Amino acid sequence: MVLGDGVRLATTTRPGRPGAPDVVLLHGGPGLWDYLEPLADLIGGEATVLRYDQRGCGASSASAEQSMARSVADLEELREHWGMESMVVVGHSFGAALALAYAAGHPQRVSVLGHVSGVGIGDWHTPFAAERARRGEPFAARLAELKAIANRTPEQEVEWRRLTWATDYADVRFGYTASEPMARTPYPINHIANSAIRYGDADLIGWAAATTCPVYFIHGTADPRPAANAMLLADRTPIARKRAVEGAGHLPWVEQPDQLRELLVELLRAG
Repeated sequence: MVLGDGVRLATTTRPGRPGAPDVVLLHGGPGLWDYLEPLADLIGGEATVLRYDQRGCGASSASAEQSMARSVADLEELREHWGMESMVVVGHSFGAALALAYAAGHPQRVSVLGHVSGVGIGDWHTPFAAERARRGEPFAARLAELKAIANRTPEQEVEWRRLTWATDYADVRFGYTASEPMARTPYPINHIANSAIRYGDADLIGWAAATTCPVYFIHGTADPRPAANAMLLADRTPIARKRAVEGAGHLPWVEQPDQLRELLVELLRAG
């Protein structure tokens, strides 16, 4: 898909059964790539599932322009390209914020929204940092060594990613293993996009308040990013549905796929 400014976005479409709704999945970061194929697998044929690498990320082409407004505009161009009048939007982590921003700007285009593992509002950074440090204490020294290397080898980069992302799981030993496929993805992390795309509590509150569709706030009870902060944002949302995934960390489809599948079915029926 070529956008109006010439940036090319890598997209993936998985058809669903006839008459199934259209679901767009938004990956996190910012600066990562589409890692949501396992989430699409949980949806299966219940929907036509569309995914993409955000600009400057993954297999999409490079872009010096990075902002939330631009990200929203890209999604709207994609919707037009895909020919959808309305869609279900499910965003993970940063993608949850992008989903809210899009739904606020284009309310008639979103039938239901999934806010999965979004950070919410208030001071979530302090408890997140403390919990991440607690979970990562056994390998903190090695992580510090890797972080200090300016030009890591490919294997060092994979190890750094696995150690960094392991704490996103309820069980870090499981997380170190489970994060390997994503860590070995042969794309660089776009740190420029990660730094450039900024938003705060006022933005999130404004976007949430402007939504007109049901918004499902789905959060793992073992996510190091506290669920309480996401629920504070839910309280500012006109049609909010709060859903906990017991025993799951930041990627609930990995640790608790059955629970998440049930929630996705509920979400799709609401759309």
